[in-house]
Amino acid sequence: MSNLSEKMSTTTRLRLSGLVLSILLVLLSVIGVATKGLNFGLDFTGGYLTEFTTAVPISEAELAKKISYYHLDDFTLSAQSSQHFQLREAEQASTSAWLATLTQDETLGAEVLSSSYLGSQVGDELFEQGCLALFAAMVAVMIYLALRFEWRLALGAVVALMHDVVVVVGLFAWLQLDFNLTVLASLLAIIGYSLNDSIIVGDRVRELLRLDITTQQTSVNTVINESIKSTLTRTLITSGTTLATVASVWLLAGAPLQGFSIALFVGIVVGTLSSICIAATLPQLLGLRHENYQVKIDEQSQALMDMP
Repeated sequence: MSNLSEKMSTTTRLRLSGLVLSILLVLLSVIGVATKGLNFGLDFTGGYLTEFTTAVPISEAELAKKISYYHLDDFTLSAQSSQHFQLREAEQASTSAWLATLTQDETLGAEVLSSSYLGSQVGDELFEQGCLALFAAMVAVMIYLALRFEWRLALGAVVALMHDVVVVVGLFAWLQLDFNLTVLASLLAIIGYSLNDSIIVGDRVRELLRLDITTQQTSVNTVINESIKSTLTRTLITSGTTLATVASVWLLAGAPLQGFSIALFVGIVVGTLSSICIAATLPQLLGLRHENYQVKIDEQSQALMDMP
């Protein structure tokens, strides 16, 4: 903590402010998941999904009211446009009854594009397998980081990864967006992306600590700031180009990939934040020093080096 007692530079203040912001985001995310829960999609809950269009524009609220007249109570309607809708209903619902009535309504001119069904047992299996894949990915990452870095840098990278996943899940809880298999796949992609970003910064920190190990004239705080500055351009270019691609998918790919692109877009933004404000800052708060990367030499080798 002695390094933090020094006069803080602008980069240090920004790092610490970002760390506080990250903590607040995690707390909000945990509160959102605990109070509102996740809005699991058809992939996990099972049921019917019907996609249809109407010949005339109609609001989502007005269409939902009209469908409720057809004795369909347990359903979720989402509008892709003023004439394009998706309706999700429980597994026990009777799809054929309301669908036949809707298509016969001449004032709407409804036309069914697709209708699919997924059993709840299959949904439970998909959820379990998806969570298992997410857990396996996290364990593999932890093992890799434990072998690559000293424990403080490794712990910083792991906390950054968990931060990114928790914040994305919290966003889906607060906004009640559909949490389906594509969103779960995006969490795996976020882990890989954020890990790459954290490793780049961690490698640079380790390299500069080793270069400065003989003189130790540069404080750890300054080493971390220099590491961030030297990798910031690469990080911003990589994040910027990836965000442009994901934004294109978000805007142009349509409803099926909307949840995936939203999760990935937010994950890249918070992943860039966490690689700087958590992966690089937390090791410093845990007491990272030059000596942590000093090469240990046994007594016999030291005696040979000291010989005239």
